[in-house]
Parts: sequence; structure tokens; C-alpha cells
Amino acid sequence: MLYKTSGTCSQAIEIETDGDVVKSVQFIGGCNGNTQGVAKLVEGMKIDDVISRLKGIKCGMRPTSCPDQLARALESLQ
Repeated sequence: MLYKTSGTCSQAIEIETDGDVVKSVQFIGGCNGNTQGVAKLVEGMKIDDVISRLKGIKCGMRPTSCPDQLARALESLQ
């Protein structure tokens, strides 16, 4: 799945799932080190757990962040 982000430096997120588990995540754009770290941390996690941990995280004064956008992308799968 390719999710187009909004309000962040990243432009999109590629997500691969297997049932209710996140298999892989790749951010397109954004802060490379941070987005790679988030992607690696969520691999193998249940979708609901990722959403509950990342939803609502803000980046500076922005109302969203790359982790929040990942949570929103995963919500759209449910």
C-alpha cells in the first residue's frame, strides 16, 4: 500500500502488512535517520499496537508527524 502523507516532510509511506502484522515500512522523504528508525521499530508489530503508540505524535508546531501519519495510514487499512 502507498499512503500519501499530509503535513509532514515525507511525501508518502509504503507499507506491507501480513494480516494484522506490519511486515515492512518505507518512508519516502522526511528525516532519513528518524524515518528508518521508526520503520525498523514497527516491523513485526501488530497494527493496533503501532496505531496506539504512534497516533497523535506531533512534530514541532505541526499537528502531525511522520509517526502519526504512519498510524493514520494503518488505520485506513482497518
